[in-house]
Amino acid sequence: MSEPDFQDIPAYKPAKNEEFMSAGHIEHFQIKLNTWRKQLISDAESTITHIQEDSNQVADINDRATLEEEFALELRTRDRERKLINKIEKTLHIIELGDYGYCKTCGAEISSVRLEARPTADECIDCKTIAERKEV
Repeated sequence: MSEPDFQDIPAYKPAKNEEFMSAGHIEHFQIKLNTWRKQLISDAESTITHIQEDSNQVADINDRATLEEEFALELRTRDRERKLINKIEKTLHIIELGDYGYCKTCGAEISSVRLEARPTADECIDCKTIAERKEV
């Protein structure tokens, strides 16, 4: 049985008059981030097993080249996921510090909708939009 996808975790519904980033809200995002991290680590481990098992079974040179190209693509994906794991761990640290849910640029609250879609977001949508425009 595989780990549940972090997107399968239902969005947090704060109680009426509940303050932003209450203990329940924080716990929700910790669970979501930890589930996501475990899923990525599990995927990486299965890639290692898959490559080890499948790399010795090909005799034909063309099949071997195809397999190596598939491995290269899989490894590039895992490298991106490795960087994402680091970002998830950084976000979990920000939660520990008590700064989660607030924009690192302007200090405003990051909307719950944005955090549900991208739990590692560290800027509000306005600051992120401005930063992306400056990159172009």
